[in-house]
Amino acid sequence: MPQSEPRLIRDYLRVLAAELPASIVDELADGLEETHLSHLGRGLSPDAAAEAAVEEFGSAEEILADFARVNPARRAARRLLGLGPVVGGCWVAALVTSRVWPGPPPARVGVSLVLLTSIGLLSVAALGRRYRVCAVSGVAGSPGSRRWTPR
Repeated sequence: MPQSEPRLIRDYLRVLAAELPASIVDELADGLEETHLSHLGRGLSPDAAAEAAVEEFGSAEEILADFARVNPARRAARRLLGLGPVVGGCWVAALVTSRVWPGPPPARVGVSLVLLTSIGLLSVAALGRRYRVCAVSGVAGSPGSRRWTPR
């Protein structure tokens, strides 16, 4: 949005930009600008048009909560946590019944720590209420996944 846009809209977009990727904020900014221009066309003052546009869009907190709720990393983390115990149980059963366990005791501790760390990160992603936190912890908790950091 140009510098001449009302402060309310600039502040609103700044709050969104702190949490969401730039591409999403750009899309929201375009829609907000169109809505603002529409209200200006109806004869509202710039500040009144900005207030009406922001009210029509919903609060920044509502927008952020909605994006966090549909975050792909959050959904993937929930699926992994749902399937993890089943898969883990199968592996434990296979290892115990075959009397095979990977490596010496220090290796077992290392594998256990990696597993617990992944479970913790996936839990943060699955339960998180902030878009970036869900995205970063979801990727970090999924070993071997594509590394992605929201911009």
